[in-house]
Amino acid sequence: MNLRHLIPFLDDSVSTWALEARLLRWLTLIWLFVGLIMLFSASYPVAEARQGDGLYYFKRQIVWVFFALIGFNMIVNLPLRKILGKTHWFIALFLLLIFATLIPGLGRKAFDAARWIAIGPIPLQPSELIKPFLVLQSARLFGQWERLSWPIRLTWLGVFCLVILGILAQPNLSTAALCGMTIWLIALAAGLPYKYLGGTAFGGLMLALISITLKEYQRRRVMSFLNPWADPRGDGYQLIQSLLAVGSGQTWGVGFGLSQQKLFYLPIQDTDFIFAVFAEEFGFVGSIVMLAILGLFTTMGFIVALKAKNIVNRLVAIGITTVIIGQSLLHIAVSTGALPTTGLPLPMFSYGGNSMISSLVSIALLIRVARESSEAEVVPLRKPQSQNLRQHRNLQRK
Repeated sequence: MNLRHLIPFLDDSVSTWALEARLLRWLTLIWLFVGLIMLFSASYPVAEARQGDGLYYFKRQIVWVFFALIGFNMIVNLPLRKILGKTHWFIALFLLLIFATLIPGLGRKAFDAARWIAIGPIPLQPSELIKPFLVLQSARLFGQWERLSWPIRLTWLGVFCLVILGILAQPNLSTAALCGMTIWLIALAAGLPYKYLGGTAFGGLMLALISITLKEYQRRRVMSFLNPWADPRGDGYQLIQSLLAVGSGQTWGVGFGLSQQKLFYLPIQDTDFIFAVFAEEFGFVGSIVMLAILGLFTTMGFIVALKAKNIVNRLVAIGITTVIIGQSLLHIAVSTGALPTTGLPLPMFSYGGNSMISSLVSIALLIRVARESSEAEVVPLRKPQSQNLRQHRNLQRK
């Protein structure tokens, strides 16, 4: 591989990419740039108060972005079949790390959830990092479903269940639900029988209801979502402050950097509620532009899926689009009070290296599918030797 392909913004092969791949790359870079600007604004007051440096979180995010872009550039220049061939090893690694977070002393807790594990000074969130590989392995499984034996099918379905149960046990209902819905939608796109899909959907719904029943904090979140004003200083506080931020933006917003809710009124404004700060500073117009970017990304993702040359590549494109856009819409729905409060970051906006790496790796896979769908070399067929001799004789007679 050319070393220039590893360095962000120096990849000279971009001009030869398919149109869809280039459009997705530019859309991603615009999304990333706006996200970094928004993180700078949302995190500055908190970083100044906690770390004594208003740029603390922003500078760390820049470092993560740099390494994530190197991984991004590697993936867009690697054949997808090579990546698919190594996917099962990543699934096994991150599955072990997910269950390692549940071991006291290994898993790091935040807000009563053990979702991180420290590898030296680097905190890893395996439930975030496993998402693109879940898409790849799901596409690989369901894309070859008819050719696989039942033992192989059941083995991988069991692995997927372990991943979702492990994430659910952290507890992290929102991520578990997103992963489950993504796998289910990939199976639906692959054309699996409805009796399997219907039973799986019913089981997933029952699992979510059981989790909400057993976990008191999840029950409180649902109740506060139904009526946040019943406990405005307790469970309903986050949602109320988020709604105040979104409403304060009105049509054009209060202006970049001028959000009032980020000044220690709105909790975790640099991660789980960063869209609320965005809506306050850029208003209804800015929010519509953001939704337009998501809509354009969705359209490009499904165009790539339709142009894919084989079923596995098509399912990868569908799965990646579902993960990125689904997570974005869930985050926005939480910030605007359309769904109960949960802890899903906004891709390429929220602070966090794990989310940034997961998002850019996922989009790189989508771009790789776009490249392979439109850049295949056409090799002319050589004429048989007998045909060449016949043509030569005909010329001699003339």
